[in-house]
Amino acid sequence: MIQKFEFKRTEIDGLIEITPFNADDIRGCFTKDYSKEIFEQNGIKHDLQEVFYTTSYKGVIRALHFQREKQQPKLVRCIYGHVYDVVVDLRKNSPTFKKYLGFDLIGEKHNEILVPAGCAHGYLVLEQSIVSYKCSEKSYGEYDDGILWDDKDINVRWPIEKVGGKGKIILAEKDKNLQSFEEFIENYGGF
Repeated sequence: MIQKFEFKRTEIDGLIEITPFNADDIRGCFTKDYSKEIFEQNGIKHDLQEVFYTTSYKGVIRALHFQREKQQPKLVRCIYGHVYDVVVDLRKNSPTFKKYLGFDLIGEKHNEILVPAGCAHGYLVLEQSIVSYKCSEKSYGEYDDGILWDDKDINVRWPIEKVGGKGKIILAEKDKNLQSFEEFIENYGGF
């Protein structure tokens, strides 16, 4: 079965849910999750600069990350496993400022999202997973930042019951010490 690229725009400007090209046959499947030409034909500019992969255990939350400077638009896909992916609009002049949207990214579905600059991004790992990030800006450690995963103002409804509850959440020290949304506003006022 051959499935062609589909692009579904969301209510957060620039956040696009994408079904990539995928061809299944008796050997398995062949997936093309990025094509500069096809993206541009659909009004999407995403020039790859770097590609990253994360391998994560069930229960890991990779918090609501962003770069303060040289923000990183990214094409995110769960290659293997299942993650609940969250994007928060941090652009102060956006009509969806502070709104979040969640997506189930599933390896077997091959679905992905394009996260625009000015948004925070994170996910909860529902099954051991490998996630790819195809970024159109380089990663700069000195600008790395984020907001706490359980911030009361953003109030993401993470499906933590699917990993056994809050006691089963795995967080890096870095993610335990991120700022609140209120501190983000005090420090930066938004993007």
